[in-house]
Amino acid sequence: MASADLHREADGGGAGGTFQPYLDSLRQELQQTDPTLLSVVVAVLAVLLTLVFWKLIRSRRSSQRAVLLVGLCDSGKTLLFVRLLTGLYRDTQTSITDSSAVYRVNNNRGNSLTLIDLPGHESLRLQFLERFKSSARAIVFVVDSAAFQREVKDVAEFLYQVLIDSMGLKNTPSFLIACNKQDIAMAKSAKLIQQQLEKELNTLRVTRSAAPSTLDSSSTAPAQLGKKGKEFEFSQLALKVEFLECSAKAGRGDAGSADIQDLEKWLAKIA
Repeated sequence: MASADLHREADGGGAGGTFQPYLDSLRQELQQTDPTLLSVVVAVLAVLLTLVFWKLIRSRRSSQRAVLLVGLCDSGKTLLFVRLLTGLYRDTQTSITDSSAVYRVNNNRGNSLTLIDLPGHESLRLQFLERFKSSARAIVFVVDSAAFQREVKDVAEFLYQVLIDSMGLKNTPSFLIACNKQDIAMAKSAKLIQQQLEKELNTLRVTRSAAPSTLDSSSTAPAQLGKKGKEFEFSQLALKVEFLECSAKAGRGDAGSADIQDLEKWLAKIA
């Protein structure tokens, strides 16, 4: 019996007796603490947690340095890629694989991006987009402004898929539609290209939403672009789509003649 009493004292009463004074002291201190001081402490902790969370978001964002150059064949993606990197003109041909290089942006921070030129061939472009889209900080969709009138349906179909894929990413990339080949007399303006693309995308989303759903249940992409029941406009999208005009072939062999200054400024802004 004496042994059992000793065990009960050690396991229960002894432990409680050992820590109880400290618990009572802590309780009294909390009760006597100035409520204003407690509020300040809580506020400081909230700020610290916010800063930690913000730093984690920034570090994830900074790890995404890729800028994808996408578009149909012969839209001028590869020449834009070369012009941005070297400032020089170079004869190019349709590529069947990707090309990448580090690009130093023109800003005070000295940031760099990785430009990735993706193939524009119909049988390859979605495959390469799938491979690189998760690392994209930005997507530059290049349009041949001179051939746009006859290619508008193909441009809209590819753009539709690129937008759907971009909106499904955890970190939505910056998005630019570069209306290239503005040096050609028949080139359409960025404003006209935007308006016609909105009309084509509006038609596409109606037909796509009416079509039977695919068997791929793993897809989490939105069913359609824009607001249901309204004519499609780029301003309705969760990601900001910007337009600009440029020309990568403004002067054959002339280092400073290409009209890509607005594109360079945009890259500096998103870097």
